[in-house]
Amino acid sequence: METKKNKLPELDDFVTIPQKQIEEFSENGHTITKGLLSPVEIAAYHSVIRKSALKYNTEERKIEDRDTYGKAFLQIMNLWRNDENVKKIVLSKRLAKVAADLLGVENVRIYHDQALFKEPGGGPTPWHQDQYYWPVDTDKTITMWMPLVDIDVDMGMLTFASGSQKKGNVFNYEISDESESEFDKYVLENNFEISRAKTMKAGDASWHTGFAIHNAPSNKSNTMREVFTIIYFADKARIARPKNKWQENDLKTWLMNKEPGTFADSELNPLVL
Repeated sequence: METKKNKLPELDDFVTIPQKQIEEFSENGHTITKGLLSPVEIAAYHSVIRKSALKYNTEERKIEDRDTYGKAFLQIMNLWRNDENVKKIVLSKRLAKVAADLLGVENVRIYHDQALFKEPGGGPTPWHQDQYYWPVDTDKTITMWMPLVDIDVDMGMLTFASGSQKKGNVFNYEISDESESEFDKYVLENNFEISRAKTMKAGDASWHTGFAIHNAPSNKSNTMREVFTIIYFADKARIARPKNKWQENDLKTWLMNKEPGTFADSELNPLVL
């Protein structure tokens, strides 16, 4: 584990989210907070996250040799457990308070973080719901998706079926070609508005609920789409009995195999506020 800390900006102050934006999040299942990290702050954290992500990345195959999921992005998870510098942003109170305010709860816990780097030429991320993978008994879950570099639609912008979270869990599909096909039909049949930002600045943050149906197109640019995500859930959530093999894996990996019905409060899921 890295022990040396750079002099990174502190991110433990609170910012106020307008009530209108909280209502938008509740209605649509997603929203964007612009400039959540300043240019100086995001530059500092971009450096440490990128360094850590590349250090712990284990994907060595060429893009053409991977399956649909593998082509979508390089995915390096729980960097905060291995890097004290990354830990500062994952456990930052500023970000956690926004998550709590959008969810309408007093406190949140960490599920895990992810570096999602979509390479130039990287494939699309199929339609899916994140919470398909999570064995927790609450819908008070939220993912922060923050670009570490300025991005536009050609780089693989996060795309939502607005309002789809109200339907709860829809299909028993992992991220795959099959999920893309079935969710695409479902989104069309239900006339969900498709919402996608044209651009996002480094330090902006997109937020979405665990049941929001979303995808991302391929990266048609010559630049790596570097994104960092943190997944939070409401304090007092309990472990749910796994419904599929992926939830069984998540129970072991992110919740330390706690018994169903007990609080989701393992060492890997600290309170943040």
